[in-house]
Amino acid sequence: MIPAQFDYLAPTTVEEAVAALAEHGDEAKVLAGGQSLLPVLRMRLNAPEVVIDLRRITALRGIREDGDDLVVGAMTPHSVVASDPLMARHAALVPAAIEHLADAQVRHRGTFGGALAHADPAGDLGAPVLALGATFVAVGPTGRRTIPADDFFVDLFETALAEDEILTEVRIPRRTGWGAHYEKFVRVAHQWPIVAVAATVRAEGGTIAEARVGLTNMGSTPLRARAVEEALVGQPATEEAVRRAAERAADGANPPSDLNGDADYRRHLATVLTRRAVLSAAGA
Repeated sequence: MIPAQFDYLAPTTVEEAVAALAEHGDEAKVLAGGQSLLPVLRMRLNAPEVVIDLRRITALRGIREDGDDLVVGAMTPHSVVASDPLMARHAALVPAAIEHLADAQVRHRGTFGGALAHADPAGDLGAPVLALGATFVAVGPTGRRTIPADDFFVDLFETALAEDEILTEVRIPRRTGWGAHYEKFVRVAHQWPIVAVAATVRAEGGTIAEARVGLTNMGSTPLRARAVEEALVGQPATEEAVRRAAERAADGANPPSDLNGDADYRRHLATVLTRRAVLSAAGA
């Protein structure tokens, strides 16, 4: 199908993009990599009057260190994030998730920030940024603000970004001494996960001191498995202890039922994948 007619803007700075978004309001859509928006436009599920393309804003691309954080520009392609040595050294959970994300074409065109701002609960990146304790940076007419990952995902395809704000970067803390692992269950390689789990664990002398566990496709947003995290603290990094904690993976979750599996099936998957992810992250 052919999209409905729209005006096209291609700003070269964040300030220009914010001004354009403020001017056109809810008549506008922001275009990042386009891997989600373009199909929606072609099917005419959305018909904005203006499309604001961020691809010419070079300041939104790249990965750098800033104190204890890695800073990932929102317009950095998935393939760049996946191959970056800083990410491999300090936030390997993200490249591990991107490895399973769609196909090579999508990974080269799609962007890190665009996928997160799209907020698909079945997307591969939401759970990892939750498990890593990332922070989102947004810029709007009133300036810059930060949003913790725990507060960023609000509902199905909805984030804490205001209508006149643009996501500019994601800050990921470098966690020395933490292990991490990503587990994804699919029926066909590189499809959306039926369920996925991202886990980060800090163990001391064989005992789990801290843990963060993110769940994919277990509700209308990516979720923290807080009951699991609490149950893991102080426990030995053994198969039996982790299995007991992982039984609580679906506590508070509201997984969907669809052609890929019903809610009970997803709850079962969450417990199995959480056990695997935590054990691998703990080095057990």
